[in-house]
Amino acid sequence: MDRFLEMQTFNAVVDAGSFVKAADALAMSKAAVSRYVVDMETRLGVRLLHRTTRRLSLTDEGQIFYVRSKELLAELAEAEDEITSRSDAASGLLRINAPFTFGVLHLAPLWGAFRAQHPKVKLDVTLADRLIDLVEEGYDVAIRIANLENSTLVSKRLATTRMVLCGSPQYLKLYGTPKHPSELANHAVISYSYWSTKDEWHFKGPLGPVSVKTNPCIHTNNGDTCRAAALASQGIILQPSFLVGDDLASGKLVELMPEFRSLEIGIYAVYPTRKHVSPKVRALIDFLTNHFSQSGMTW
Repeated sequence: MDRFLEMQTFNAVVDAGSFVKAADALAMSKAAVSRYVVDMETRLGVRLLHRTTRRLSLTDEGQIFYVRSKELLAELAEAEDEITSRSDAASGLLRINAPFTFGVLHLAPLWGAFRAQHPKVKLDVTLADRLIDLVEEGYDVAIRIANLENSTLVSKRLATTRMVLCGSPQYLKLYGTPKHPSELANHAVISYSYWSTKDEWHFKGPLGPVSVKTNPCIHTNNGDTCRAAALASQGIILQPSFLVGDDLASGKLVELMPEFRSLEIGIYAVYPTRKHVSPKVRALIDFLTNHFSQSGMTW
């Protein structure tokens, strides 16, 4: 006898409240439904249902078995859905959110290759630095550059970046090169509005953590604007290495106080749930994971 069919039948009887209604729901005869339940009780050696002419009710053992068997049936359905989704071709509209600068520099060049592999997928890519709500705003996947220890979302780490304190040679020539984070309080700085710590910058130095309250001359919600202001010698910035790496390599910007390290941050693909992940979402996660692991991008 199929034990899962027995459990399915038993659950249907409990959910429907009668053998007749369960038989209709399962497209079986009432006799077959009764036989499955009786055979299961016989095999288990316990009565699961109290039966009267007017109603059914669960025994104590039946209540325990109902809860556990319902969980098992749900897990089986989830496993089947996952295997089915892996075998299905990715298709349909895929809505993606990503930070503006990272989206332009490091994601935009990838979309052609992704669609070449999955031509049935249509992309809707929105770039915004604000923190969006995936569920409320209807996104399938978001790229986040953050620490996600307390996130309720499912995440896949793609790469790592670090925050770099830097300024232009011209600015440093005019106003001096700070030697300790505390000196930043007296320097012009360009601040990124979406920092969780706002204008307080944190570092780890040789003697431990150091924090400084800065006095920005420019606030902006965009990393490219921070970079442009620094290149124009307007002040000092704290921006991710994926944004300023080329400027540091060319000498247009100079890293300051490398012995005082700021944050190292993960770059993640996040999506709402592990359950019933659609083929299009799984395809994108696999594609981005493969790309960044092969490129070895750790800025």
